[in-house]
Amino acid sequence: QVQLVESGGGSVQAGGSLRLSCAASGRTFSSYAMAWFRQAPGKEREFVAGISKSGSRTYYADSVKGRFTISRDNAKNTVYLQMSSLKPEDTAIYYCAANQAYSWSTKLSDYNYWGQGTQVTVSS
Repeated sequence: QVQLVESGGGSVQAGGSLRLSCAASGRTFSSYAMAWFRQAPGKEREFVAGISKSGSRTYYADSVKGRFTISRDNAKNTVYLQMSSLKPEDTAIYYCAANQAYSWSTKLSDYNYWGQGTQVTVSS
């Protein structure tokens, strides 16, 4: 089992940057594929970015490709989301998620461990 705690959210103007972090408990962090999802008010939770267990593969939603970068440090049990060129439509609660069964996945239902979320607000 793994527990996830996000940090790094906040308010920023359009065009700005933020870096989210997700710290995981446990000694088997490298056995989990990790991802970031987000949920805007009144909308469904959606996939943002994912990274394989070793960190060798990354994948992104089209809406963030070229602006966001996901990375992980297995020695620190942490996954990051570097967000640049932020837009007002990026405003949402961002969630870190982990799954052990799949090498990688963009499906919300494949992830069985979730953090509590961190708010990101981008003003125009």
